[in-house]
Amino acid sequence: MKEDIYRIERDSLGEVQVLKEANWGPQTQRSLNHFKIGKDRMPLEVIYALVEIKRACAKVNFKYKKIEEEKKESILSACDRILKGKMEEEFPLSVWQTGSGTQSNMNVNEVISNLCEGSVHPNDDVNASQSSNDTFPTAMHLAALKAVREKLFPVIERSIAQFKKIEEANRGMIKIGRTHLQDAVPLYFSDEVSGWRRMLEESKEQIKLSLTSLEKLAIGGTAVGTGLNAPEGFGGKVAEELSERYGMNLSSSSNKFHSLSSKDAFVFSHGAVKALAANLLKIANDIRFMASGPRCGYGELEIPVNEPGSSIMPGKVNPTQAEALTMVCVEVMGNDTAIGIAASQGNFELNVYMPLIIFNYLRSVNLLAEALESFTVHCLEGLKAKERMEEYVEESLMLVTALSKELGYEKAAQIAKKAYEKDKSLKEVAMETESFSEEDIDRMLDPKNMVRSKNEKKF
Repeated sequence: MKEDIYRIERDSLGEVQVLKEANWGPQTQRSLNHFKIGKDRMPLEVIYALVEIKRACAKVNFKYKKIEEEKKESILSACDRILKGKMEEEFPLSVWQTGSGTQSNMNVNEVISNLCEGSVHPNDDVNASQSSNDTFPTAMHLAALKAVREKLFPVIERSIAQFKKIEEANRGMIKIGRTHLQDAVPLYFSDEVSGWRRMLEESKEQIKLSLTSLEKLAIGGTAVGTGLNAPEGFGGKVAEELSERYGMNLSSSSNKFHSLSSKDAFVFSHGAVKALAANLLKIANDIRFMASGPRCGYGELEIPVNEPGSSIMPGKVNPTQAEALTMVCVEVMGNDTAIGIAASQGNFELNVYMPLIIFNYLRSVNLLAEALESFTVHCLEGLKAKERMEEYVEESLMLVTALSKELGYEKAAQIAKKAYEKDKSLKEVAMETESFSEEDIDRMLDPKNMVRSKNEKKF
């Protein structure tokens, strides 16, 4: 029975049974046999990045006469087949494998080799001038760059554009400010929204800055950073090929010993991703608190009614989009801790926590992109300010701040205290205790005279 579904493959350790229908070889099979841990597969983004590296290396190896033209063309053809995206089942290995990613590198080498016409060896030809120790970190950088630029940045831009629309739709609306969760002086609602928008703009700039470190590739370093078995200038030539394919300004790192042993670029970049998560958690919390109610909460914002909020309370609507986004933000913060600890564990010439680092980095980027997209479409695009926002301004005792310029801090504080204790308006108490005319009081307590903004049009 086994003879019908398995074939025998051989490597330096001996014979291995491999499924006949599989295009992988013995080293992939050994990893499958020995690392049955969890359900997390090596991300396809990393696999495709490795395939792109093999493609670029084949072209450069041919230029250096390391492989023949026939083998080069065969490797390119095999890579192009994989990159069409219909061979995912050929890359079944767990994230929880060797910390160098060697087994996934060999998985790619073996599949490419078996797809090639003629005799193409996974190590001698597909992996020529390379080591897992330089190809895997290079693939990590490529996968991270592609995910951020193609998935995360466009969503951030969409959210920024939506915040701009909310600003424009609410020009002139005044709300009460809050600091320490207590009433503060008034401000334009559009100014508060502009703060949210600027958080995303700053986060994008910070992440963009962090990508410059990821544009420096380890390729050409081979096993320990010396470049053994790679021709002089190999890494630079491969970086040129990859730059053309990815449309990025990629380069071969000037110090491969750093590139192989340190993962500081991921700590730095994911730190910027975590900063985005921190901003988004703050924004989502602000919105869900301001939308609390509808009658017994803040009640300043109305969120879209997407689904019933309770299995027992009819008519209840919950801020579910905010909840999903904030959970993702907390997950990203956890991922950041894992990445930081993993990056600190580079022993001598190699970091052996690389699959964990790239798995968590991509998980953070993908989750944030999808959660922010959902939040923007299903919450921000239907967000509305309610009249209660302006009503709170009229009720606030913190308008008394405007009187302190005329009366001084102590007298103004006494007016606010008396108004609170007697449950009277500031205007009533001020007219009872001070010699201001009603016209003067109205002018001083007019919220429009208390808000100043370069972002607002004059009203």
